Amino acid sequence: MATAFNASAARRIPPIQCLLTFEALARLRSVTQTADELCVTPSAVSHRVKQLEQILGTRLFGRADFSLTTEGSGYLAQVREGLSALQRLPGHAVNPGRRRLKLAVTPTFARSILIPRLRQFTEAYPEIDLALQVSIPLLDVVAEDADLVVRYGPGHYADMEHVEIARDMLTPLASPAFVREHGPFERPEDLEGLPLLRSPLEPWRTWFAAAGLGWPEPNEGSQFNDVGLMCDAAAAGMGVAPVRLKLAAPWLDQGTLVRLFDILAPSPYAHYLCWRTGTMDRWECAAFADWLRRTMG
Repeated sequence: MATAFNASAARRIPPIQCLLTFEALARLRSVTQTADELCVTPSAVSHRVKQLEQILGTRLFGRADFSLTTEGSGYLAQVREGLSALQRLPGHAVNPGRRRLKLAVTPTFARSILIPRLRQFTEAYPEIDLALQVSIPLLDVVAEDADLVVRYGPGHYADMEHVEIARDMLTPLASPAFVREHGPFERPEDLEGLPLLRSPLEPWRTWFAAAGLGWPEPNEGSQFNDVGLMCDAAAAGMGVAPVRLKLAAPWLDQGTLVRLFDILAPSPYAHYLCWRTGTMDRWECAAFADWLRRTMG
């Protein structure tokens, strides 16, 4: 039997504009961006949040960076579920409170960049369950049912909407043992005759041009279609690898790879977050996209 609606309870329900503002500010963590999204003034954003906190009798945001208090984090999950329920059409099946987000991501980007930061997202959005799948860079082989896709390439994706999230600098790396055996490396020309590891993801010609070398792209030597595998091979002493610094961070931090020169070259490719039209209407997809852009910035 349905419970009768208590009229006195309605007086305790905060105004919907306050709830919408709270959710947007918790997601964007910027008064200006929240005001732009809701088409109101920044002062209206601040007023609505203060009004909500007065109604609830508790602080929702703890610091100037708009990080949530413990009470704010718990209330945010309730607000999102409530707003989600209001968006459902009458007669449609009710979805569970938790949301599932399927993300296809290139393997080395996931290993070097995404996973070390992912706890920040899961703590901010505990009601979102992430399902990570592997995509193949440049070939754009991804799971068809992925909600969001991280692609690595030139950025021309006619089949999906996309935004650039990470661009990087390229430089040769090798293991300390390789450097001791074949060094010292004082000039770019010192690479001549050495085994150069290859990957279609990291063309040597970009760095050759930055170093003033007129050398062609190597057509011999071990080749890899995954940057992480190429880094592992270089760390094992197989040769010199052209690698982007952000992706190489785990190996550089561990000391299994070292830089040979100070010369850097901008990578000809970048990482892009891609999605099909309409995907960003789901708040969990919009929340992840906004978080990823901010954390990569």
